[in-house]
Amino acid sequence: MADTTARILHSINDVPAQAWDRCANPTNATYNPFLRHAFLAALEDSGSATAETGWQPFHLVLEREEKILGIVPMYMKGHSQGEYVFDYAWADAWQRSGRNYYPKLQGSIPFTPATGRRLLCAPDSPADTTELLLGACMQVADQTKASTVHFTFMPEEQWRTAGELGYLRRMDQQYHWLNNNYSHFDDFLAQLSSKKRKNIRRERRDALANDITIHRLTGSDLQEKHWDAFYQFYEDTGARKWGSPYLTREFFSLISARVADDILLILCEREGRYVAGAINFIGSDTLFGRNWGCIEDHPFLHFEVCYYQAIEFAIERGLSRVEAGAQGAHKVARGYLPQATYSAHFVLDPDFRDAVARFLDEERAYVKEDIDHTLKHSPFRSDVELPK
Repeated sequence: MADTTARILHSINDVPAQAWDRCANPTNATYNPFLRHAFLAALEDSGSATAETGWQPFHLVLEREEKILGIVPMYMKGHSQGEYVFDYAWADAWQRSGRNYYPKLQGSIPFTPATGRRLLCAPDSPADTTELLLGACMQVADQTKASTVHFTFMPEEQWRTAGELGYLRRMDQQYHWLNNNYSHFDDFLAQLSSKKRKNIRRERRDALANDITIHRLTGSDLQEKHWDAFYQFYEDTGARKWGSPYLTREFFSLISARVADDILLILCEREGRYVAGAINFIGSDTLFGRNWGCIEDHPFLHFEVCYYQAIEFAIERGLSRVEAGAQGAHKVARGYLPQATYSAHFVLDPDFRDAVARFLDEERAYVKEDIDHTLKHSPFRSDVELPK
């Protein structure tokens, strides 16, 4: 670190978009829409991820001779909401011991349980830049008196590197659909067991039985009327799940103006009005399912919009997978398979660090066992080699 400097910036707009994106989505890396300057700036500019909402931007920029080597999208947090890797028990243990768990540092994309690089290195940066970024975050935590540093939904390679530097490694699982070189949706169905194949066909038929029409919108097709309708669905779901929605209405207008080609909005129309919808984001090899909502209840419509329409779109675009968001073991019956997800945690207090480490050792073993069990009982035919 002798010839490098690390700066903390409280607004992503303090970094030129071109410089940020050069680190976030270099030409030699898989494109991830959530890492884009435009997407993260929309979160901040819309008032969704700010100090007032408990997501104070705390982005770390590593420089050498005024040249950016790497960036960490990071936030100083006063709560654990909107993360999808749950540490409430850790916070409770800290508080019961008379110490403060918050503030903590969170290296993540707010409200987005999607795997992606968390340590963004410029394509021509030195080989040790990832390690330098991890070390700089540890120093920042110490200097700011943060209790912990958390990197959530990081790729396995960065997760392993973090572990080598003293971060505690946590594992969980999501359910992803994997494209096994399918040309059509029926190719996918053909690889399922007869019972699962029939169930999916029935669900798709029944989902649209009440004269529901599906609209897929992306790019210039997206209009404010579509976002007005979708935000109504989003508000309803947010109120039921979290008490209040995380994202503001302005956020959707901003991403529509700035990253429209990265968006797939699926809306359901019945009797001249929109009644349900889901928003997805398009990467170079992955469709990321994000939010769903509805104002009318129709059997299996959620499965049709969030799972089957996503599969069809991925096949048409030649995408290798669909990440359908957090949790939901019911996705397995719809052809989504368990995939490990990774997070790394630096705990400054040595006593708590040892306790957390023991817990994570046991948790990883359980997650691995559960993934293996689910794969052995997948909906695919026994003669089908599962995609990886």
